[in-house]
Amino acid sequence: MKIWKQNLLFLMLLVLSMILAACGGTSETSQSASNSAADGSSEQTNSDSWKPEKPIEVIAPAGAGGGWDTTARTVAKVLEEEKIIDKRMAVVNKPGGGGAVGWAYVDSKKGDNHTLFVTSPPILFVPLNGQSDLGHEDFTPIAGVIADYAAFVVKADSPYDTMNDLVDALKEDPKSVSVAGVSAPGSMDHMQFVKAVKAGGVDVKQLKYVSAQDGGGMTMLLGGKVDVYSTGLAEAVEQARAGKVKVLAITAPERLEGETISEFPTLKEQGIDDEFIVWRGFMGPADMDPAAVKYYEQAIKDMMETETWKEQRDNFGWTDNFMSSEEFKSFLDSEYKIMDELMEEIGL
Repeated sequence: MKIWKQNLLFLMLLVLSMILAACGGTSETSQSASNSAADGSSEQTNSDSWKPEKPIEVIAPAGAGGGWDTTARTVAKVLEEEKIIDKRMAVVNKPGGGGAVGWAYVDSKKGDNHTLFVTSPPILFVPLNGQSDLGHEDFTPIAGVIADYAAFVVKADSPYDTMNDLVDALKEDPKSVSVAGVSAPGSMDHMQFVKAVKAGGVDVKQLKYVSAQDGGGMTMLLGGKVDVYSTGLAEAVEQARAGKVKVLAITAPERLEGETISEFPTLKEQGIDDEFIVWRGFMGPADMDPAAVKYYEQAIKDMMETETWKEQRDNFGWTDNFMSSEEFKSFLDSEYKIMDELMEEIGL
C-alpha cells in the first residue's frame, strides 16, 4: 500500500513537471514571435508594411511637354491604370532654375512619404554650375526607370538638313546660330548640345545658348526666335510626326526602332563620335520611411513588367533602365564625378 502511494505521488509530480515545461515553452515561443515582429525579422517584407494613405504628389520640375513632364505623367498614368498604386497620383509642374525650383519645393517636404519627383542629369549639372545648393545627396533615391536620348531639332523649313550642316555653320561662326533648351546654362539641354558639337570640332566656348526655363523651347523654335532646339527624344517625336520640325540627330549609340523615331539619324552615323544617355528616375524628400521607399521601388518595378508600360515606352523610344534605390544612389554618385570632370574640361 505504501509503495502504491509512493508510485502515485511520483506519477503526479511527473505530470505536473511536464505541464510546467509546456507552459514555459509556449511563453518562450510567444516571446520569440514578439521579438521577431519588433526587429522586423518576420516573413512579412517592409514593402508590405507601408502603403500610401492619401494622394501622391509627383513633381515635374519643369514646364509641360518636356522630358520630365512626359516621364512623370506616363509613369503615374500606368501605375494608376494597372492599379499597382490605388491612390491618385497628381503630377504638378514646378518649372524654374533648371529644376532648382522643384527641388526646393521637395526639400521643404522632408519626411513626407507622399511626394515624389522625376529626375535626370540636371540633378548633377545644376549644383555643379552653382545654380542650386541642392543636389542628389539631399534627396532619397527611389528607382531608376528609363534611358532616353537627346535630339537636336530645327524647323521644317530650316536651311540645315543634317547635323554636319549645322556643325559647319558653327565652325565658321559659333555665334551665328542660336540654340535653345529648357534647362539653365550649364545644365542638361545645354551640355548635351555642347558635348555633341565639341566632338564635331566646334569652339564651344562661344556658343549662343538661350534658356527657356518656362518650358517654351519648342514654341521659340517654331516661332523663329531660335535656330535649334536641344531637347529630349519624346518631345521631338511629337513635332516631327506633325511635320513641324526636322530632327538633325539623336544621341543614341545606334538608330532606334519604332514609328517615326527609326527615321532619326544618330550623331555617329554622321561622323560625329559622340552619344549622350538621358537617364531618368524618381526620388523623394530626405528622411523618407525606408518601408515607403521599398513600396515605391517595387511598384515601379512591377509597372515596368506590364504591357501598358511597354507600349508607352516604345512609343517614346525609351529604353528600360531599372535600378533599385541602392543601385540608383551608387549610380548617381558615380555620374556626379564624371559630370564634374566634363564641365571642367569645357570651361564651365
